[in-house]
Amino acid sequence: MSTASRVRETWNLTGDDAWRTLAATGRIKLVRDAFVRLRAADGFSHSRSLAFATSLVLVQGLIALVGLAVEFGQTGFNRTILGAIENAVPGPAGSLLIRVFAQAQQVGLEHRFLPLLLGLAGTLVTAATATAQLTRGINRLYGIENDGPFIRKYARALFLAVLVLAAIIGAGMMLTVGRNLSGDVGGGMHLAWHLVRWPVALGLAAAAFGGILRWAPRRRQPHWSWLAFGGVIGVAGWTLVTIVFGAAFHVSSSFGDVYGSLAGVVALQLWTFFSAVAIFFGAAVAAQLEAVRSGTQAPPRVQ
Repeated sequence: MSTASRVRETWNLTGDDAWRTLAATGRIKLVRDAFVRLRAADGFSHSRSLAFATSLVLVQGLIALVGLAVEFGQTGFNRTILGAIENAVPGPAGSLLIRVFAQAQQVGLEHRFLPLLLGLAGTLVTAATATAQLTRGINRLYGIENDGPFIRKYARALFLAVLVLAAIIGAGMMLTVGRNLSGDVGGGMHLAWHLVRWPVALGLAAAAFGGILRWAPRRRQPHWSWLAFGGVIGVAGWTLVTIVFGAAFHVSSSFGDVYGSLAGVVALQLWTFFSAVAIFFGAAVAAQLEAVRSGTQAPPRVQ
C-alpha cells in the first residue's frame, strides 16, 4: 500500500509559476524528495510489474506486427521496426528481439493470418494492461488510491497504449531514416541528420511521456510546463539506462557465458525494469514539484 502524501490539485498556474517553484525549491532537493516519494508509493514494485508487462508486449507485439506486415507486403515498415531494435535496444536484449523478428517474418511467410490477427488483439489487451499498471503507479505517486471505474480505467489505458505505440513507431522511423540516408545523400547532409535524429526521436518519446503524465492520473493535472521537468527527467533516465546497459553488455565477456541461452531474456528484463524505474521517477518529480507548490513542503513519509 502506498504511503505517499496526497498532492492537492492546483489551479490557474502558468509556466512561469513552474519555473519559479523549481528555482525556489532547488533541483537537487526536488530530485531527492521525488525519490522518497517514489519509495513511499512502492514505485519499485510497480516498476517490476510494468517491466514484465512491457517485455511481453515487445515480444507479442513484434510477432503480430511484423508477421502482418509481411502478409501485406509492407517491407518498409519491417525495416523501420528492425532499425528501431538495432538502435535502441541494448546488447543481448536486442539480439533476442532480432530473433523474435526473424520468427515473425517466418510466420508471415507461412500466411498464418488468423493466428497473427489474434496475436494483434492479444497485444492490444496486454498493452492496455501495461499502461493500466503505469496509470496505477502514477496515481500512487500522487497519493491517489482509487484508479476509478474498471471500464473507464482500461479505456484510458488503451488510449495511452496507442499513444505510446505511435510514438515508438515514429521514433523508430526517425532512427531508420537516418541510417538509410547514408547511401542517398552527401556526407554533410548525412552527418547533419545523424546529429539531429536522436534529439527528434527523444522528443517524440518525451511528448508521449508528457501525454501519459497529462492523462494517466485520476485528477486534474496542471499546465504542461509543470509536467515538463518530470518528463525530461524520465526520458533522460531511460536514455541513460539504455546507454549504460549497452556499454556494459558491450564490454562484458561473461554475461552470455553465465546465462547462456537465457542471456537475452535476462537482459530484456533488466533493461525494462530499470527503464520503468526511470519513467516512474520522472513522474515522481512532476508530482513532487506540484506538491511543493500546493504547500506540501516536506517529503512524503516512508514506512
